[in-house]
Amino acid sequence: MVYLWLLLGLVVLVVGAELLVRGAVTLAEVARISPLVIGLTVVAFGTSAPELAVSTVSSLKGDSAIALGNVVGSNLFNVLLILGISSVIVPLSVSSQLVRLDVPIMIGVSVLAWLAALNGKIERWEGIGMLLIFAGYTGWLIRSGRNESHSANPDSEPAARVTWTKLVANVALLAIGLAMLVWGAKLLVDSATAIARAFGVSDIVIGLTIVAAGTSLPELATSIVAAAKGQRDIAVGNVVGSNVFNLLMVLATASVVSGTGVPVASQVIWFDFVVMVMSACLCWPMFFSHATVSRTEGLLLVTLYLAYTLLLIAESQSWPGVANAKAGFAFGVFPIVCIIVSVLAWRSRGDRIEPGAKLETS
Repeated sequence: MVYLWLLLGLVVLVVGAELLVRGAVTLAEVARISPLVIGLTVVAFGTSAPELAVSTVSSLKGDSAIALGNVVGSNLFNVLLILGISSVIVPLSVSSQLVRLDVPIMIGVSVLAWLAALNGKIERWEGIGMLLIFAGYTGWLIRSGRNESHSANPDSEPAARVTWTKLVANVALLAIGLAMLVWGAKLLVDSATAIARAFGVSDIVIGLTIVAAGTSLPELATSIVAAAKGQRDIAVGNVVGSNVFNLLMVLATASVVSGTGVPVASQVIWFDFVVMVMSACLCWPMFFSHATVSRTEGLLLVTLYLAYTLLLIAESQSWPGVANAKAGFAFGVFPIVCIIVSVLAWRSRGDRIEPGAKLETS
């Protein structure tokens, strides 16, 4: 029966993603906000609702390992697997705003969360500070999105002239899509967690893998559908916005509601957090190069995620030498990959496609 719930959850996710993308694209047009900003805000925050629900409930129940693993694992899943798979399907064009502002912000908040965890706990007051930063970031995104849209189309009709029927219909479509994504993710997470615990897998590994992947399935479904439909700003913005939301909203909320903060194990600080920060850093040169994420780069991201997951499985099975392998991956393989990609991006800087230029997808 549990496998049937897995299948049903997958179907609900796919249908919900289709509705969400349709509603989001039309809402962006109605509200005179760019698809990128919609992807960074409405879509990203909506698809991250499962992470918020799971981490908050887990923290309230005292399962801080699952709450923490869910956030860190989801961010890794977003960058390495979702962005990787989406770009393999179709190379993703990258807005200059992402390169100049949003990716550096994602890197900054990733480093901020890691620094907050260095003492072995993300304190309640640190969570409150992160929530304040999140509020400021969201307000700035919406305001700048409206200003840019008006500057690009100064003679366009104001949003108020759009028929209320069209507005309400697309908001309803957006809400239904989000609800289906959350429900589908819950079905998958609950069933997969039950299976994993039956095999004796630890809570932190469940949080970093099964729960993180399950709560990130809305992002996966949404980005893949958006990429396939040619809405690449939404596909990329969804990943970047979700990562910022996970750290500044989800992790911060978990630390606040717990009352005593979120404890962070040393192995998570020096492996999972480090890999998360390095993944965020890898995005900048990759996005800068040719203003697109190519299929080759997508395959590289997927390979890195598979290697990371294999190391977690090896650790859970107490394989010999796994500690050295994890250290080599986090402080050797990943930095080398970042350096190589950065050098290639720098050498190809003259070929970078200017914002607004059309990209070939073949």
